[in-house]
Amino acid sequence: MTLLDIVVLALIQGITEFLPISSSAHLILWPLLTGRADQGVTMDVAVHLGTLVAVCLYFRSDLARLVAGSLDMLRLRFGSDEARLALMIGIATVPAVMAGLALKLSGYDGGLRSLPVIGWATIAGGLLLWIVDQREDVQRTERAFGWREAILMGCAQAAALVPGTSRSGITMTAARALGFRRDEAARLALLMAIPVIAAASLLELFGVITAGDFELGAELLLGATLSCLAALAALTIMMRMFRANWTMLPFVLYRLVLGTILLAIAYL
Repeated sequence: MTLLDIVVLALIQGITEFLPISSSAHLILWPLLTGRADQGVTMDVAVHLGTLVAVCLYFRSDLARLVAGSLDMLRLRFGSDEARLALMIGIATVPAVMAGLALKLSGYDGGLRSLPVIGWATIAGGLLLWIVDQREDVQRTERAFGWREAILMGCAQAAALVPGTSRSGITMTAARALGFRRDEAARLALLMAIPVIAAASLLELFGVITAGDFELGAELLLGATLSCLAALAALTIMMRMFRANWTMLPFVLYRLVLGTILLAIAYL
């Protein structure tokens, strides 16, 4: 890969991974517009690990609570707020992991990465996000994150296996539909993303290592570092927007434009 490819890929992945605008829709545009080859699995793993580090750093206090809660559960202490949060995040992770494994074993995972699918999913996800974000009576916080909410948001996250849907976008949509504030919807959605991204990245990394294709080098370190920094910047801006009571409309409009461009490329 050229230096330009690495920089662009890392920035695209970092900026779009956690915003509700679909990283898949953006990653497919670069080779389409430039005619360049796919980045390959190894670089894909590197930039995903970079974004994983970013979300862990940004939500480090919540991550510490999840670790403490997990330790409490290992000691069979389920009464603390930390244990409850860790349990709910664990429950919310199950649907996505099971659906991802089923899709991979079925061999259909690559078939979904078509331009029309990504384009329509980008538009549909944006419209759904706009519809649920119109509610004004949504003030629920983490304390309302129970079994029902964890299961429903987990199932929504599993739907993000369709490229273009956006993992963060569909999970925030579900959280908003369940009555959570925008900032809380984003925080819970991104905490749910941590174990899923970690599991997917480790699975891909294991495959690369066993195939003998993994070799840590300057390109991978640069890709991981840039994606981490870009993701941190995007997370900071998005969370400040939601705390300042911005609506989801900017992301919705962006998705509609992006989806329209993808469909135009696909059908014209």
